[in-house]
Amino acid sequence: MTTWYFLNSGKCSPSFNMALDEALLDWHSEGLIPPVIRFYEWEPATLSIGYFQQAKKDINLDAVREQGLGFVRRPTGGRAVLHEHELTYSVIVTESYPNMPESVTEAYRVLSEGILQGFHNLGMDAYFSVPDTEEKRADLKSPKSAVCFDAPSWYELVVEGKKIAGSAQTRQKGVILQHGAILLDLDQEKLLSVFNFSSEEAKDRMRRKLPEKAVAINSLVDEPVTVEQCVTAFRDGFAKSLQIELKPFTLSEEQLEYVRALEEKKYASDEWNFKK
Repeated sequence: MTTWYFLNSGKCSPSFNMALDEALLDWHSEGLIPPVIRFYEWEPATLSIGYFQQAKKDINLDAVREQGLGFVRRPTGGRAVLHEHELTYSVIVTESYPNMPESVTEAYRVLSEGILQGFHNLGMDAYFSVPDTEEKRADLKSPKSAVCFDAPSWYELVVEGKKIAGSAQTRQKGVILQHGAILLDLDQEKLLSVFNFSSEEAKDRMRRKLPEKAVAINSLVDEPVTVEQCVTAFRDGFAKSLQIELKPFTLSEEQLEYVRALEEKKYASDEWNFKK
């Protein structure tokens, strides 16, 4: 059984979270560490945008500031996510890992099996979404909104037909970085408040549509699920689905300095976060 590292970072700043994901990718690409499963949270609650999104076009930055939310651009694609009541995960593994599909979509399915198993560990009937109509496939190529949880993509996790976990992926230096949000609760009005809409009518349409498209864990269970319960369920889910042993990993002071330098240079800078 292959050994991977497991890191539960807890609550970190948005810029530190993204810098640590990239640092883990760097170290793994250099052969300094094995593949990694990482869990983390956000302090403060944060709006993250995809690498290709246009911040000023898509996001109501005044609302982000007024509500004291963090803001960061991810190195991965996808659409904007409000990270608040959730557990975030990342997987860092080489593209050449045994039995890892070359196709982005199929690799996405393999890595997301851990999330699927995690939901099953929580007793939830989750399954992969597969767009089954031309209209749904067209939506993937040309999203109707900047909101991540507006619609599920290939192999994202759904319960009762509604998206419950959103993920994104990038490949750099021969390494796959996949990370995503597992929703415990969803504050719909706060989510809607941080996006720009063409009109109040468009915002109202999204307000009506979102409950049909997205769902959070605690709206589906009798007893609220905690972050700690999710950590256990999804850690075990990854271990089972990938057939790996997870070894706890703690960063050295030297590694922490590397992350902080990357954070300051890149993810804490306006040049990175508002470059589009």
